[in-house]
Amino acid sequence: MYWLSVLSILTALSSGLAIPSASESIWNDFRVKHAWATLPKKWNWLNYPPANTTIDLRIALKSRDDGALIDELYQISDPNHPKYGAHLSKEEVAKLAAPHPYTLELVKSWLDYHGVNLAAVSTTHGGNWLTILKIPLDRANALLGASYQLYRNEETNEIVLRTIGYSLPTALSEHVETVAPTTYFGSPRALQQTPQLHLTPPKGNLEPQNVLAYGSTPASCSNTITPTCLRALYNTLAYVPSATESNQLGITGYLDQFASYQDLTEFMLQFRPDAVRANFTVEQVNGGGNNQSNPGYEADLDVQYGGAMTFPTPNIFYSTGGSPPFIPDSNTTSNTNEPYLNWLNFILEQETIPQTISTSYGDDEQTVPPDYARSVCGLFAMVGLRGVSLLFGSGDNGVGAGSCLTNDGTNRTQFIPSFPASCPFVTTVGGTTGVGPEIAANLSGGGFSNYFPRPRYQESAVSSYLAHISGKYAGLFNPRGRAYPDISAQALNFQIVFNGQVGGISGTSCSTPTAAGIISLLNDFRISQCQPPLGFLNPLLYSSASKGINAITSGSNPGCGTQGFSAMAGWNPVTGLGTPDFLRLKGILSRLRYGW
Repeated sequence: MYWLSVLSILTALSSGLAIPSASESIWNDFRVKHAWATLPKKWNWLNYPPANTTIDLRIALKSRDDGALIDELYQISDPNHPKYGAHLSKEEVAKLAAPHPYTLELVKSWLDYHGVNLAAVSTTHGGNWLTILKIPLDRANALLGASYQLYRNEETNEIVLRTIGYSLPTALSEHVETVAPTTYFGSPRALQQTPQLHLTPPKGNLEPQNVLAYGSTPASCSNTITPTCLRALYNTLAYVPSATESNQLGITGYLDQFASYQDLTEFMLQFRPDAVRANFTVEQVNGGGNNQSNPGYEADLDVQYGGAMTFPTPNIFYSTGGSPPFIPDSNTTSNTNEPYLNWLNFILEQETIPQTISTSYGDDEQTVPPDYARSVCGLFAMVGLRGVSLLFGSGDNGVGAGSCLTNDGTNRTQFIPSFPASCPFVTTVGGTTGVGPEIAANLSGGGFSNYFPRPRYQESAVSSYLAHISGKYAGLFNPRGRAYPDISAQALNFQIVFNGQVGGISGTSCSTPTAAGIISLLNDFRISQCQPPLGFLNPLLYSSASKGINAITSGSNPGCGTQGFSAMAGWNPVTGLGTPDFLRLKGILSRLRYGW
């Protein structure tokens, strides 16, 4: 939707507040929005960009009523609320997210002052996000009090166009949530929770994959994980999806990771022969590719286990572009390189969205600017309002990797939370290993956000854990922050087919599509009973559904030179509430009705 059409509609509703004119010096009175104390780790200054460089800017405006959107999300996600399950349409979400007309007028005056052509400005989500295409870099610097330059990542050699700080006019600062790209240096490659891939023969002898008695778990599952292991362990073997005309599982892909149709077929032939007809469709977002001659093991893993857990439920793989680096001498002189925003803007504009979506990517929270993190997290909340269950991996570094020094200039040692895992509006999945019993996988990311406060749905569960550890690790984490993970699933030694070879792979990149598959089956059951899908899961998980989750009471997630947190009954920051039992959860949901 174009800016002028939104503005013309909303101007009629204006409150009559005085709007500064385009000629006023008010637009040169800046307030810092975000700035790094030092250049982000592993990034080095490279050069000044060419004179003709342009950039596409996205501007997130604050909603007219910030609290209304979140209140609505909690109400429709709370199984004890009369509005439970009353998910919103695209138009209803956009209306909730819309900024005040005064905000739009103020932004228009600001852009006018800097000579921005309003024909180049478009809006999404009820005017909540603005996009300015191909704005000259000198004008972007003037708009934001910024200094965009080229930086190279010393590990990946990726080149990005960023600024180490930016500002907004004081009059505008409280109306704008974030501007991107600005200070977020997190390269899309760094978003990936890199699994450990070993193209070697599986350990032990695999059990027959198509014949298994109910309730038994193959002995080989202690060493290697296959779909049969997961379906037996989490009690999905006997369930056959029936709502396949409407229920879907979505899987996000970034970094030029493509899923192979041939690898999927070979995987099913070996590990789930009854699902050999399994397939997936590809949605190409923002120029994302589908190169079948160059599959990625992350994409193969996600599609193979998503499909194996949910067959014959339709699976959609979202191949999102945005990862190619900015090349100073290329023919294209603009650079956005924000794949998360590209995907979120795409998905929120769709009339229908898969009821469950799995994402196996993340980054250290402290490398994500707080304003950017809040804006992206708010978009996840908007997806949740549409009735979608979003699952993210918790990370593969326990409580943190390396020196665990803060990047705020103080160089303090502190546990390092992950984002988007720390967003309170997604369901975060940790990792387990072993059978009879399952224990925490020591790679399982977990901890407490430094950006987001503890949400009310987990207040009781997290308070109990903190009381139990009685001040242990005081000063190394924020005890008032959003705690994660929420649930867990198996995470070690998954067998996949990659480029025609069987290999083992580990990480919460394994547990996330597994858990998402189980949630997708529960959504299938709900829809088959003429009930709405589960939507945002966490208020349900921490209340009614907690009795359908297996507590994990052993193991820890070491990191930052410590043993990390320990698992225990109830919620813990290693495995969350535990691992899902499909049949028990199905029984709980059968008694849960919409519009009670």
